[in-house]
Amino acid sequence: MLLRFAVSNYCSLRDLQVLNFSASMLKDGNEGLIECLASPTNSILPVVVIYGANASGKSNYIAAMDMMRNLVLGSHTKFEPDQVLPHHPFALDNASSKTPTRVEVDFVIEGIRYHYGFEVTNTAFESEWLYAIPKSRSRLLFERDGDNFRFGRELKGQNRIIAAMTRSNSLFLSAAAQNKHEQLSRIFSYFKTIRGSIISTTQGTQDMVVSMYLSRNGLDPRVITFLDKFDTGVIGYHVKENPYSKEILNYQQDMIDSVRRNLNESFIAQPAEMDKKIELAHRGADGESFNFDLDWESTGTLRLLIVLSEVFRALDYGSPIYIDDIDASLHTKACEALLQLFCSPKINRNGAQLIATTHDTNLMRSSVLRRDQVWLTEKGSDGAAELFPLSDFRTRSDDNIEKGYLQGRFGAVPSDNTTHGFGSAK
Repeated sequence: MLLRFAVSNYCSLRDLQVLNFSASMLKDGNEGLIECLASPTNSILPVVVIYGANASGKSNYIAAMDMMRNLVLGSHTKFEPDQVLPHHPFALDNASSKTPTRVEVDFVIEGIRYHYGFEVTNTAFESEWLYAIPKSRSRLLFERDGDNFRFGRELKGQNRIIAAMTRSNSLFLSAAAQNKHEQLSRIFSYFKTIRGSIISTTQGTQDMVVSMYLSRNGLDPRVITFLDKFDTGVIGYHVKENPYSKEILNYQQDMIDSVRRNLNESFIAQPAEMDKKIELAHRGADGESFNFDLDWESTGTLRLLIVLSEVFRALDYGSPIYIDDIDASLHTKACEALLQLFCSPKINRNGAQLIATTHDTNLMRSSVLRRDQVWLTEKGSDGAAELFPLSDFRTRSDDNIEKGYLQGRFGAVPSDNTTHGFGSAK
């Protein structure tokens, strides 16, 4: 379970910005909250929705989470020794360009709270740390200052040996997992469960859907049920197979032989004999089913198909998932139903959490969301973005939050300069 995520000096997020998942003491509905004794309030939020004007920093926050996940999972195995690290500091002052990006996260595994983070420049990880907090008392597992390491007494294993193998552009957590460190592999695995950022475009949808179909032994029937419920006309799917030509089969075999010869002698693979395409089945007027290629589907249907596949996977594993522009090409009711999946104790039995950005203010009126689940981003005159919860403002549960937001009561809305230079025609 995710308790907290913080980032500083990343794109427009200059100062430390903290997203807190611990539920507040608001007297809003508590039905959808997730019980978590490691949280200060004993419960955490299943959904956080971030609002703000265009270019206010919403997507940068999602990107920072994605960056952290990718560096943990791949810095030791995917980076060359001298490879440049992804460092995107705040660009509107000179001091920030010389300062590392900092990210930190608090999460819970089997009832124990962990605090992990690192600081990174384009050439090295300048610091890294991991603490366990079993009963409100912080215990050091490891700390890193450049190439110097300090280990707590509770961290067993070949810590010094792994530290000696950890490059300056590799995280110690990544190196430890690759070297089968028993304790740290559990922490590493938590980052593997996080569902990556989902883009709003549907470019390459056919390949993405086929990949999901092959890796998961079919499309999730719950996705089809959801699509049918929202009158997309979709009631099922069909896999259309066409055999590859001899030329394509030979080309695939040549590629496999090249990989085995040049990169990995133990690499084992067989050429794919069939070209697979997914078609969605639609209900006809007389009850007959008709199959259509994905190219004929609406953008909203395609996006739901991809997003829902990841959402149900997160629900099954109790994982965090972050979605940028959740409302892109989707109706408000469909977005609300997505949120409801996480806010329903009957469906979200494993403690999955959703972090989403949106411009759909209609969701502010939804009974699904508590006030502490609405967060706002606003960019100051210096170009630095700030993230803050709606619960920082004095509101009542029966207030029209959407109206107040659009009127600018809470900030995080565009400045009304629309008439400047755009006078009416005469």
